[in-house]
Amino acid sequence: MKKRSRVLIYLVAVAGIFVMLTSSCKKSKDSSDPTPEVGQPKDIDGNVYTIVTIGSQVWMAENLKTTRYRNGDSIPNVRSATAWNSLTTGAYCNYNNDTTNSRKYGRLYNFYAVSDSRKIAPVGWHVASDGEWNTLKTYVLANLGNSGSYAKAIAAKTDWGSSTQPAAIGNDLTLNNSIGFTALPAGFRWNNGTYAYIGVVGYWWSSTESGAGSAFLRMLNVDSINELKASDLKTLGFSVRCVRDLPG
Repeated sequence: MKKRSRVLIYLVAVAGIFVMLTSSCKKSKDSSDPTPEVGQPKDIDGNVYTIVTIGSQVWMAENLKTTRYRNGDSIPNVRSATAWNSLTTGAYCNYNNDTTNSRKYGRLYNFYAVSDSRKIAPVGWHVASDGEWNTLKTYVLANLGNSGSYAKAIAAKTDWGSSTQPAAIGNDLTLNNSIGFTALPAGFRWNNGTYAYIGVVGYWWSSTESGAGSAFLRMLNVDSINELKASDLKTLGFSVRCVRDLPG
């Protein structure tokens, strides 16, 4: 009888140790896995994005970083300038082919990645359309009063132009990021595959085509007090911002 009791105690102890180890391993794994707050998007790579509510819209307050479409398929990372120039399908790159740039600035995508039916936005989100960029600007101008304020309101307080002086768009307007959009000068990639102007300009694709080989975009430049709408070739590499899907 005593022997059976000792065996039972031994088995209970072993089971307890197993539960403790399992729990410890789970906690360790979970602690390294980013967990979104309520409403925060998490892309297929596990990147979690801060968000900001602006009027009736909820935007990502960071540029997209994903390297895969929503279904798990890889988006090709095209480093070669020659290969980039000839693309007619989706691709991404890191500025200067340096992955450290993507941590702060996000990645650059051609429009073919933006428009791919597999979708680059996290579930429940989508790449902002031209109309949604218009809605953002209309709301900010209605609440801040003039076009100069719009550029200040959406631009991040740092990284524009100089890392040693307060950033300025138009060289005389201190940035305040009062709307919380946190636009950063991620630079861009020419259609010939070369990189340009990190720290000086930010370009963001909209999801709206402007022609067979072109699409609408938004631009901020350190030397201009205005955010500009333009249309350019789908082969260029620009940043991407996403908006939360409307209910229903």
